[in-house]
Amino acid sequence: MPEEKYTRCPGCATVFRVTPEQLALRDGQVRCGHCKTVFDGVAQSVALAAPVIPDLADPPVDEAALGPLTVTLRDARALEIPPEAPVDVASGPAFDDVAEIPYEDRFSTPAPSWFARSRRRTFAYAAGILVLVLAIVAQGIFHFRDTIAAHWPPARPALEAMCKVAGCAIRPLRDAAMTFLSIEASDLQADPAHRGLLVLTATLRNRAAWSVSYPYLELTLTDAQDRVVVRRALAPSDYAGGTADVPAGIGSNAEVAVKVFIDASATAQAGYRLYMFYP
Repeated sequence: MPEEKYTRCPGCATVFRVTPEQLALRDGQVRCGHCKTVFDGVAQSVALAAPVIPDLADPPVDEAALGPLTVTLRDARALEIPPEAPVDVASGPAFDDVAEIPYEDRFSTPAPSWFARSRRRTFAYAAGILVLVLAIVAQGIFHFRDTIAAHWPPARPALEAMCKVAGCAIRPLRDAAMTFLSIEASDLQADPAHRGLLVLTATLRNRAAWSVSYPYLELTLTDAQDRVVVRRALAPSDYAGGTADVPAGIGSNAEVAVKVFIDASATAQAGYRLYMFYP
C-alpha cells in the first residue's frame, strides 16, 4: 500500500490528503479549496506520522514557525488544480490572478458581489420612487391650484408664478352645489315706458370666505298653468354689467346686483322661474 501524502495550505494551514497525480499536474501547483490560495503542494508537504528523533548533527526543526496543524483533515478532492496562468506577451513572466486571503481572515465570509449590485439597485429604486412622488405632488398642485389658492391665500403668488410658466390661470372656485351662492331676491316687471319689454332684477350673494365664479342664470317664462313658454340662459357677461370683473369672480361675502331687459313682445307669460347653474 503506497504511503499517503499530505500537504498544508500556507494561507489557512489546512492539511489535505494528496495524490501523486495531483502533484504531477501543474508542477505541483494546487489551490486550496478552503481559502483559494494557490501554493506548491510539493514544497508544503507534511508528515502526519510520529516524528522521528532528528540527528543531533542536524539543526533543530522549528515546529512553531510552521504553525499548528488544523484539526480538520480534508480529502484530496478539496484541492483544485489552478488554471493555466496567463502570460504577459510584453514582459513574458506568468502572473496569478488569485488573491491570497490573510491568515487572520481565513474564516471570514467575503462580501458577495451581488450585495453591491443590490445596494445600487436599492438607491436607484429609491430615487425613482422619489421622482414619482414629486411628480404626483406637482400634478395634484396643478390640478387643484384653484382650491389651494382659495383656501390658502399665502400660496397664491407661488401658484401664479407657476401658471406663468405652465400657461394656466388661477380661477375662482365654482359653487356647483350652490352651498354659499344664492339668489337673495328677484323680480320680473313690465317696463312701463316700452311695450313688450320686461325688466329682470335680482341680487346674487356669496356667503363663502373666498371668491366664487359667476354662475349662469336660467330664466323661464311660464303661462297661467305654469307651463314653459320660453326659456333663456344668461351668461355672466349678460347680467353682470360693464364694471364687473367677471374673471375675478364674486368676492367673499359680496353681493351682485342683476338687471336685465328682456324682449317678450312675441310671448304671453304669467310667471317666471330663475335658477343658477354652471355649464
